[in-house]
Amino acid sequence: MSEKTDKIKILSDCLGKAGDLGGLIEYGKDSVVSKTILDKPAGTITLFAFDSGQGLSEHTSPYDATIFVLDGSAKLTIGGKEQNVISGQIIIMPVNVPHSVYAEQRFKMLLIMIRSAS
Repeated sequence: MSEKTDKIKILSDCLGKAGDLGGLIEYGKDSVVSKTILDKPAGTITLFAFDSGQGLSEHTSPYDATIFVLDGSAKLTIGGKEQNVISGQIIIMPVNVPHSVYAEQRFKMLLIMIRSAS
């Protein structure tokens, strides 16, 4: 369950206690599953679990998007350049640069978006 007040959302499973990030989200067959951990005007923290063969099509973000890979591996395309990321790695996708995510195998990531002009 989560706590929600106005525009603030916090996953209660994480509020004031430690937890296993990868264990907070499960894979879904032939799908991309997301779970919001924190959503505030200043930014969001969201978990994603991609089944093999799933992805997010190319898009841009008005803010830098930081990905921390929790499980598996994926192919990221950032500004037309492909690269593979694996568990334990972190990468920042720059503001307004087209990017996409493709999971060649099951893949979990933590996405951190900080909404700031600077």
